[in-house]
Amino acid sequence: MSQPPPPPPPNEPPKEGPGAPQDPPPGGFGAPQDPPPGGFGAPQAPPPGGFGAPQTPPQPPQGPGYGYPQTPPPPAQPGYGHPGQQPAQPGHGYPGQQPAQPGYGYPGQQPAQPGYGYPGQQPAQPYGYGYPQQPPTYPMQPQAAPGGGRRISAQALIIVAAVVAVALIIGGGVWYSSSGGGDGKNNSAGSGGTGGKKDKGGSGAGGTTGSNGGEKVPADTSSKVLFQVPAPSVTASSSVTTVGSWLTDKVYAKSGNAEVVGYDPGSGAKLWTIKLPGPVCSASRHATDAGRTAIVYEPAMPTKSQPSHGCSEVAALDLAAGKELWAKSVKSGDQKISLDNVTVSANTVATGSTSGGAAFDISTGKALWAPKPTDSCYDAGYAGGTKLVAVRKCGAYGSARQLHIQTIDPASGKVISEYKMSPGIEYASVVSTDPLVVAADVGDTAGDGSGISDFFSIDNKTGRLRTRISAPGKTYAAKCDGISKTEACTMLAVGNDRLYIPTEEHDGTGQYSQTNEIVAFDLGTGKQTGQRANAGDGYTISPLRMDGENILAYKRPPYDKGGQIVSIDGTTFKETKLLENPATRSVRDAETSMLPDYAEILYGDGRLYMSAVYAHKPTSSDEKEYLAIVFGTR
Repeated sequence: MSQPPPPPPPNEPPKEGPGAPQDPPPGGFGAPQDPPPGGFGAPQAPPPGGFGAPQTPPQPPQGPGYGYPQTPPPPAQPGYGHPGQQPAQPGHGYPGQQPAQPGYGYPGQQPAQPGYGYPGQQPAQPYGYGYPQQPPTYPMQPQAAPGGGRRISAQALIIVAAVVAVALIIGGGVWYSSSGGGDGKNNSAGSGGTGGKKDKGGSGAGGTTGSNGGEKVPADTSSKVLFQVPAPSVTASSSVTTVGSWLTDKVYAKSGNAEVVGYDPGSGAKLWTIKLPGPVCSASRHATDAGRTAIVYEPAMPTKSQPSHGCSEVAALDLAAGKELWAKSVKSGDQKISLDNVTVSANTVATGSTSGGAAFDISTGKALWAPKPTDSCYDAGYAGGTKLVAVRKCGAYGSARQLHIQTIDPASGKVISEYKMSPGIEYASVVSTDPLVVAADVGDTAGDGSGISDFFSIDNKTGRLRTRISAPGKTYAAKCDGISKTEACTMLAVGNDRLYIPTEEHDGTGQYSQTNEIVAFDLGTGKQTGQRANAGDGYTISPLRMDGENILAYKRPPYDKGGQIVSIDGTTFKETKLLENPATRSVRDAETSMLPDYAEILYGDGRLYMSAVYAHKPTSSDEKEYLAIVFGTR
């Protein structure tokens, strides 16, 4: 976890250490803040000479250390507060009973953007923010072959990507102003986006990858760019979050600037547009089998005099029909509540904040139940998918807090089981709801901003702690943001009653090369299984999601190759390549501007969807920016 995340938007509070955010007063957090100019992972201006011009080959290193990643942080200190087992609690919310007793923890301020993450085997989820402009159609341009030179680091590639155009991309097809999405499956977490229906399966001539995996091996794994998505138009003084994407067998959907747009998954042709009165603040990481999901958005567009109207509106979307099913607000007295997060489980939409929340029927919008915030407890957020889990924070404002991890009935809000985390654990992220796995930075010991020092494997039925897994930031590279993004975990997956996480990068066998591995932990014993998937020299590998019993993973490429999607057999850990992107420099630079630790990466049916999570106004008239790139083997 030594790879630093992209810099936070202005005014976003630090997540740990001195100056860490404290609980806001009742009334909820404010609206998302702007990212730094350019956003995270946003591609920049085209290369000298324009599109299609020959590219300058990368130069060899000029001295010791060139191309090496930054020095990792010092080892994390031992965690504390090993939680004990706790009995389940009575009913939850409306018409539930009183919350559990107080404990430790301070909620942070509202992060600048909603969380993203690619849940393994979970249905896809939406994200978004703002109105994109209607795109013109551009012809694709041929690319020059990659130059020579030695490998440079991932950080250097990102810098290069900020200078080299995303627009120079090979592929048959056209460019559309659209957004990228992804797919997910039930019972696991993953990296970088939202999901779709649980019926995704690859096609091609190679057969399945084994162990009941649905994605198939194509006859030719070489991919091409199917289409790319220009960034939405924004004003000179602002930037917008563009988190959120879904993939089903029929549509690839992505939030834009106060709209959500659906595209044909293969061609990028626009299928439908859902207009919204204001920007999307957060979105569910999950959708029903019928392709229904939920978002939270502002009731009006921001202005200079009023940069935020509050994230007060929650709505259900039908991704198959391309329409908004209903929109509601949640009130505390006469005031609308600003909502921090939203999720979907079964047919229930659950949304929460420090000031309250509610649950609705996803089809009709009928109110089902509501959490009961008191002077001592409130539901900080929810995680959905196969089961519904609440992270409930108890303790008077300004005093010690304690987190209660509650599995609840989606229809009634009744608490099925509860696990009380030990005092001193301020934030927690739900990695998976079934099996239940929670990540936390115990005592701020991760030391690297990853939000993870330990994983907690919890029995959904009893609330009993099965095991606790230590994951020091100096050793492992997954990432979570549990301040108010309850489900925002990336670069990890859960399935086969195991947790799959990547190691940090270390020296490879080649000069200046780096590499890493994916390892597995048993969720019953907390011990490593001995399984290990090597990235290969020069590559860095991270899990995306589960595919049946297999693990789908993305390989970030070295300087002279394209990235790969591989399937790792859940039993043998044998790797099978499903897709390899072009090694053309301009394509590679565009790809490496959207890496798993800060972008949405989704894969399904032989196609890879990579999308940025911010958009801003270009700094020059020559600068082209793109929201998504879609690769495919057919």
